[in-house]
Amino acid sequence: MPEQSAVYFVVTKFKDISEKIIPLFDEYPIQGVKALDYYDFKKTVNLIQNKEHLTKEGLLKIQSIKSNMNIFRKL
Repeated sequence: MPEQSAVYFVVTKFKDISEKIIPLFDEYPIQGVKALDYYDFKKTVNLIQNKEHLTKEGLLKIQSIKSNMNIFRKL
């Protein structure tokens, strides 16, 4: 059987992110610059869990985090 080089996760509930995805990546950390995107993603999840996304300030925090992720990241 050929070695599999990719795994796909399908998330259908927000709860799955905090209970399955985050613990997985905390146990098996992402390497390189993508790790910084993961930490930003994790911050955003925490903001949403704390219902901060329902305030204007919280939304601005999330937009700020997003604007510095992926290709927009400045090292």
